[in-house]
Amino acid sequence: MSDILPFTPRLDGMVPANLAVRSARIFLDSLEVMTDIGFHDFEVGAPQRLLITVEVWLSNVETPADDAAANAWNYDHLRLEIERIAASRRFNLQETLAREVYDWIASRDGVSALRVATSKPDVYPNARAVGVEIASFSGTAP
Repeated sequence: MSDILPFTPRLDGMVPANLAVRSARIFLDSLEVMTDIGFHDFEVGAPQRLLITVEVWLSNVETPADDAAANAWNYDHLRLEIERIAASRRFNLQETLAREVYDWIASRDGVSALRVATSKPDVYPNARAVGVEIASFSGTAP
């Protein structure tokens, strides 16, 4: 047995100001759900594969000091709620589903910016997907 404790470097005060963390986000990329969506006759009542991506910018950019799960966003809860929304009813439009997901996340504490994208990967054989995106900001990031 070694009496040497694991070394944890202390870098407090050593990171230059221009490299200070200015934003923090969590994301769930391309969550696959089956949902009854679409307005064409052949789509009604025939659940389709839909991919949902969410990016949540956090108002608190500080990383938790104690590495405790209680100080993090619960990805399982985020995933389960998106799946619940997708299964909750029939949707004609991706825009409507995206907005319901958006509104649920936007109502959570700690959200400073948000982007939600949905896409149908099985619509056209010569396209990866067709979809929509809504965000709380213009451009590629807040």
